[in-house]
Amino acid sequence: MKRMTWALVFALPVMALAQPGPKGPGARDTDRMARAEQRQRLRQVLELADTLELDSAQALKMDETLRRFEDRRRPLREQVRDSARILHLASRGDSAALGQVDAAAQKVFDARAQIAALDRELYQALAKDLTPEKRARLAVVMARSEGMKGMKAKGPKESRGD
Repeated sequence: MKRMTWALVFALPVMALAQPGPKGPGARDTDRMARAEQRQRLRQVLELADTLELDSAQALKMDETLRRFEDRRRPLREQVRDSARILHLASRGDSAALGQVDAAAQKVFDARAQIAALDRELYQALAKDLTPEKRARLAVVMARSEGMKGMKAKGPKESRGD
């Protein structure tokens, strides 16, 4: 299992390494955000491959599923981020943002509900071909990471009873 994990460590980020570096200081460029998203998905795949004891083919299939869902989740996260920015400005007394508070709050709630629905779909898509034990492990990983969005490099994991 460790060999497969190491193989994925070197196989999946090839595309991320082939991309150019940041364009300039203070620039919020989409390339940097795309690379960060790829690194995040790699961490997700590696953790899931380790937790679910997947072979390379299964891990690559899972990576493709995660990519499809991330493409659907991205605009919703941007909507939450933009609305949160408006709410933050309004909370500091920005007069231009004060008139947008209710609409921004509603957009946040709507987008988060859609993200939760995507998380349920993601679980179903990932769990489709898994045994009940592995589906339970998947559910635990997703619950711990709030539907995959918060998976980050963590410290030592607690024992799974393996």
